[in-house]
Amino acid sequence: MTSKQRAYLKSKAMVMDALFPIGKGSLTPEVTEAVLEALEARELIKLSVLKNCDDDPRELAAVLAERTKSEVVQVIGKKIVLWRQARENSRYELPR
Repeated sequence: MTSKQRAYLKSKAMVMDALFPIGKGSLTPEVTEAVLEALEARELIKLSVLKNCDDDPRELAAVLAERTKSEVVQVIGKKIVLWRQARENSRYELPR
């Protein structure tokens, strides 16, 4: 992903609300599955890491991206933004 594409996706994610909280249980199979389904439906999602989660948000983002075959757009504080291109009918026309 180019820096221009990343900037475009960051601008789209800025106005989004976080879909999933990641809490004390960290990355359970259920959370991973829910994130996968959300990526298939929306392509771009924002997650929130709660204060009671002891894991580092950057590490969580990397693990989630690997498990869901998505890309980490950004991690700011306790917010994670992930993106995965839709198989067909993409919502986001990425700049080249």
